[in-house]
Amino acid sequence: MTNQDLSERVGLSPSPCLRRVRALEESGVIDRYVALVDPAKLNLSVTAFVRVRLERQDDTGLEIFERTVASLPEVMDCYLMTGDCDYQLRVLVPSLDAFEDFLRQKLTRIEGVSQLTTSLGLRPVVNRTSVPVAER
Repeated sequence: MTNQDLSERVGLSPSPCLRRVRALEESGVIDRYVALVDPAKLNLSVTAFVRVRLERQDDTGLEIFERTVASLPEVMDCYLMTGDCDYQLRVLVPSLDAFEDFLRQKLTRIEGVSQLTTSLGLRPVVNRTSVPVAER
């Protein structure tokens, strides 16, 4: 969206609108700009949710896992969790064979991984990219 379009949409003139956007960027509220890609159009049709347990939850074990998993392009999201697992991953791959390769060749080889539990996503029901901002 252009600054002109945004300013018209929010009811500001272009200059103050641009100043506010720049302030949001500089303060880190706007983290980055992205393009949303349809995974199916890239033959990435399998979404797997993987719950990971580590042997130990010490700082070294967490750091090794987090650094390694951040380097895996198949991992779309990784959350440190409470409850019965240490991490939950959202993994995107082209096929079940590719997912098996990902598990066997990458995920299970990370030092400290003790247990994996996987659920396959059938289809997204809610998939938002915007955050819930309260109106003021």
